[in-house]
Amino acid sequence: MDEQHIQARLISLLRDDGVRLWLEPFTTDQHKIQELADRYASVTEFAVEDVRSALEKIRSDTVKKGEGNKEFKETSVATLELRLPREDGERKERKEHQKTRLDIATRDLMDRIREEYGIKHFKLILNGKRLSPEKRLDEQNVKNNSKIMVLRVSSEEVKNELLEEEEKNRSQNEGVKRTQKGFQILSERDGSEDPANTPFLEIADQKGNPLQIPDSERKALILAMGFHEKGRALMKRRNHSAALCHLLEADEQFNKCNSTLLNTVDNYAVLQLDIVWCYQALEQLSCLDDAKLRLQQAESCFQRCYGEQQSRLQKIKGHTGGEDVLFLRLRLLQCLLCYLEGNKKKANDNLKQVEELYSQLCLDPEKMNQLMALGFTEQEARLGLRACRGNIEEAVLHLTLRNKEKEDMKEKEHEKRRCRLRDISTLVELGFSKRDAAKALHCARGDVDKAYGILLDRSDDQSSDRQAKLDQLVSLGFQVDMADSALSLVGDDLPQATQMLLDLHGVVSPDLLSPSPPSSSSEEPSTSSDATGEGVCTSRSNVHMTTGATVQNLLQCFLQNSVFSSTEAPLEPASGSSHLDEELVNEVLDDIPRHEEDYLDLTLDEETVLIAQIRSYLQK
Repeated sequence: MDEQHIQARLISLLRDDGVRLWLEPFTTDQHKIQELADRYASVTEFAVEDVRSALEKIRSDTVKKGEGNKEFKETSVATLELRLPREDGERKERKEHQKTRLDIATRDLMDRIREEYGIKHFKLILNGKRLSPEKRLDEQNVKNNSKIMVLRVSSEEVKNELLEEEEKNRSQNEGVKRTQKGFQILSERDGSEDPANTPFLEIADQKGNPLQIPDSERKALILAMGFHEKGRALMKRRNHSAALCHLLEADEQFNKCNSTLLNTVDNYAVLQLDIVWCYQALEQLSCLDDAKLRLQQAESCFQRCYGEQQSRLQKIKGHTGGEDVLFLRLRLLQCLLCYLEGNKKKANDNLKQVEELYSQLCLDPEKMNQLMALGFTEQEARLGLRACRGNIEEAVLHLTLRNKEKEDMKEKEHEKRRCRLRDISTLVELGFSKRDAAKALHCARGDVDKAYGILLDRSDDQSSDRQAKLDQLVSLGFQVDMADSALSLVGDDLPQATQMLLDLHGVVSPDLLSPSPPSSSSEEPSTSSDATGEGVCTSRSNVHMTTGATVQNLLQCFLQNSVFSSTEAPLEPASGSSHLDEELVNEVLDDIPRHEEDYLDLTLDEETVLIAQIRSYLQK
């Protein structure tokens, strides 16, 4: 980072003085370079040798860039700057230039990189976006002089073993695919499945009121938030390479959502912050333009969501201290970028702000112990004290009220499920299948009369289709009444009805046909598991009451209120789903935090190290 800082400072001085190193006399007279080095060393207080070395590097890079521009203009052969991953023992960033046409498939460039640099498994990242191997370079905004990050996708422990490396690469790619599949399954469920056995996501405000979001956007939102949570879980394990892959996938999905939504919830801002944090952890902050843009997006989004001086946040939540950890990371990363850009004065000013905020966020161990002695968890104590800026009396009141609100919301969801099961049973008694009843109620937003009308209209349209399915089952040798019963039980799904009749040897028991009224065991959720059958997703904080859900709390509430919890056995496959589907659903839920403000719960260990690192750079 020192080398990058020195070059940035010198480029600024050269620009101010109108010095063009790629022209005479600097290209032929080494004495002129030395004179320039002596002059700038006295201005910057850098060592003369370091200044001369940096000037030579700047001159060489500029000449190469000029030659590359000329070559591209004449032959359409572009020069790309590759930022290669460091090998063991290397301190300096590896930069290499690669010449290529831009109308070739990205996989062709990747094959060349494998051959020339011996990196077997990697992804190419341009401005935070993963380049698709199947698409052409120019189709993905790759241009002459583009800077591309080569991101290795295997762990340090296995990188020297080819077979293990291949397995790690396969596993990581498979992990991304499994995460996507798991959340796709959840995003496609609309509540029409068996509500007692099949969890689904319902986006609501923090009062539990469902929010109507277009289906395509809802699916993209759930996928985006799912990838973000998986990425955050990997960040906690310090697996920043794998985390970055998931976070960039989340970024792609968020960009499919309505821009109004992204501008009014802080999920997108937190995601940009997490991506740049991974950049610095991987020491890939040479992608300065992309990192700077993402931090600007994060800061603008926070300002819109929280209001001027966080006034909107204060008005709705009653406190603002909890979100200070986000601004600590934002200012810390901005400080680092200022240093890398050569702006030492601004970096020093930013560091003072960072250290002041850091001191406010470091908590008194005695106060932490007092709160934990009252029965609060370590996480609750930390979040409560920060929310109330270290005031222990206010923290106790805040945490007590928050826990009461969560209990009230849980009871509201229990009651909602009881009503839903009762309404489904009513419709079943009128002759409709359980699945159709649940689907109609979902479409009617819980209105039984409207659901009944939907079912009547649908039954008229489906009567002829149903008769055809019935005739087909009869032609297979099943009795008419048994075929009719089987179709009713599976919502007129012909393959399922056929399989059911085969399994039951053509005889459907009367017990399966008579709907049982809701009993205390099926109606009342288990208190030990907080099961409700519906995963109602609320917004992460009061900031989002009017606009929609955010990732941590949306998925957090789903985990608390569904039939699955981390202390129970995994879900059995629901009707119409496979063991693999439920395995994927259970798998993605493993990384969902238990607390809705987990994203604000930072121990500051990583921040402490980075602050010390930047301070040492600036004191040199």
